[in-house]
Amino acid sequence: MTVGVVGTGRVGPALAAALRQAGHRPVAASGVSERSRSRAAELLPGVPLVDPPEVLARAELVLLTVPDDALPELVAGLARTGAFKPGRLIVHTSGRYGTSVLEPALRQGALPLALHPVMTFTGTPVDVQRLAGCSFGVTAPEELRLAAQALVIEMGGEPEWISEEARPLYHAALAVGANHLVTLVAQSMDLLRASGVEAPAKMLGPLLGAALDNSLRSGDAALTGPVARGDAGTVSAHLAELGAHAPRMVASYLAMARATADRAIDNGLLKPELAEELLDVLSEGGRR
Repeated sequence: MTVGVVGTGRVGPALAAALRQAGHRPVAASGVSERSRSRAAELLPGVPLVDPPEVLARAELVLLTVPDDALPELVAGLARTGAFKPGRLIVHTSGRYGTSVLEPALRQGALPLALHPVMTFTGTPVDVQRLAGCSFGVTAPEELRLAAQALVIEMGGEPEWISEEARPLYHAALAVGANHLVTLVAQSMDLLRASGVEAPAKMLGPLLGAALDNSLRSGDAALTGPVARGDAGTVSAHLAELGAHAPRMVASYLAMARATADRAIDNGLLKPELAEELLDVLSEGGRR
């Protein structure tokens, strides 16, 4: 099929490049910023940059790869111009939405698919290789499930079927796991630098790799550290140090410590007599 991309951010060009490796032919793309246009030139060399309606006019398969909040207005705007053509596959990559957001396209005869790659993208050629074995959250009408499955497999991915009503919860789960992880790691590296560690990434790499592997294998049973042990004095000392040296991190430490304590209590890892003192420390924010 001929392939078009509306929104040449980090995701669209990589998916189009993967489809090209599978034998499809990217024919048009649209991008606004200079960075997005240069990204398209790198990953989709020779593919002309045109405006979105022209992308839809040229391609049999169109990837709408814009931010979640921009997607409904993009679809509505293209529909107002009559840009959607009968029989064209319209694929969006938003995690938040299923196919209902493509209803205006469906009314004009287009075929709607929601294919969300469960991967963080860099906007570089390495993304194409990372798609191998990547899960895709897929929502599609029953009659298009085979087409959706085929496209995902052609890009090297593995389809995971997500119902329309479950899309927001599915997306929230991924944001908690991936987006918040980046923030936590960055905070940890900042604190290590402040404590005099010259190579915080080198120090954290083995620890975080083991923690991630253990948690994926064992879930809550992998919990370790002062909160899971009920070391209230240590947690209080942490909060005092954060208050003195990184006050903006106190709120996130408290939120994660409380969540960790709840899970440790629910799973019998944190003894009730230790939990009481620990929860007192957390409720007081370390002010003892």
